[in-house]
Amino acid sequence: MLKVEHLTKVYPNGTVALKDVSFTVNDGEFLVIIGLSGSGKSTLLRCINRLIDPTEGRILLDDADVTKASSGDLRQLRRHIGMVFQQFNLVKRSSVMTNVLSGRLGYVNPFLSLAGIWSRADRDRALKALDRVGIKDKAYERADALSGGQQQRVGIARTLMQEPRLILADEPVASLDPVLSHSILQYLEQLNKEGITVLCSLHFLDLVHRYATRVIALKDGVKVFEGLPKEINRAKFKEIYGEEAQEVRATTVEEG
Repeated sequence: MLKVEHLTKVYPNGTVALKDVSFTVNDGEFLVIIGLSGSGKSTLLRCINRLIDPTEGRILLDDADVTKASSGDLRQLRRHIGMVFQQFNLVKRSSVMTNVLSGRLGYVNPFLSLAGIWSRADRDRALKALDRVGIKDKAYERADALSGGQQQRVGIARTLMQEPRLILADEPVASLDPVLSHSILQYLEQLNKEGITVLCSLHFLDLVHRYATRVIALKDGVKVFEGLPKEINRAKFKEIYGEEAQEVRATTVEEG
């Protein structure tokens, strides 16, 4: 179980990215975070695995306090928190295999990994992860030779190497077309059905209605909605996105 309690993040320039945000994520949920750009979605996800340190509040993962974890304890916690990024976050000049193997960094001797020395078991694990996302045949190609959808699948395979209990997906389909977006989200949905909890930030409500089991909405760093996707009616949509956006997207909301 993940608990976020009274989370606040104020950046050094004074920007309040999150303000007193609290919620709980039960094991096995596919929780989607929505909101306008700049609403705090990325900051929230990055606080959960301490890529960003929160200003106030607590984050508890299975009763372990992530916010107070030492560097050693945090390394242990991060083993089981996978991250999927909007811009893939791959080493473009390296091979797909090398990128996927980097998901094991929390488990191996860092000096051996820097030297490119990996066990047979880890290499086999990497090939199996690539096979799961349908690109095993790309293992020894450079990452930048792949399409955007294929690169995002490399990112998911890398996350699988961590044996995660929790996956944080930060706008994982924002740079992909609608067909590829569903393809990537279906991989995350399948992992969720296998028992991995997923927190995913998304923009498009048709995707939210299709994949989310529960939704949280942020506006200017404040949680303004928590509930089921079907509960996002015209009034809630207006509250989250504003009057102008409501007029453009109301049909999508009703059809969801």
